[in-house]
Formats: sequence, structure tokens, C-alpha cells
Amino acid sequence: MARYYFDLVDQEGLVVDEEGLEFTDMEGVEREATRAMADAARESLHRPIKPGEAAIEVRDDTGPVMRVRFTIEVERLRRQ
Repeated sequence: MARYYFDLVDQEGLVVDEEGLEFTDMEGVEREATRAMADAARESLHRPIKPGEAAIEVRDDTGPVMRVRFTIEVERLRRQ
């Protein structure tokens, strides 16, 4: 089993995962990364929405292995 760390990067900065989680395969890592990104996106909607991007950057003890991104884009179609 390998240990993977799920760091959050957004407009507010970097939140480093100090503990990590152990997984036996990359499918489990991907599921956890997408779940963590969905949680972070849901949390960001409690603040005023600003266009931007957030990402979960997954690393193991040797370096980066995966990035999951979430983008908020606001396009005003009518001016009032």
C-alpha cells in the first residue's frame, strides 16, 4: 500500500495534506481526489462566487501523481 497526499490549491492559497491516506490502486486514489474536489467545490459555494479555478493535487512520497481541477466561470448574458 502506498500513501497519497491530497493538497488543495485555490485562489486563497495552498492547503497541504500532512496526513495522507493509503491506497492499493490508482482507481481508489482517483475516487478520493474527485470526492475531495467535490467537497471543496461545495464548500466554496458558501462564499461569494468568484470566477477561478481550484485543484486537488495528489502526490506520493516521490512527487506529483494526479491533478483534479474545478473551474467556476461566470458569463453575464445580459446587463441590467
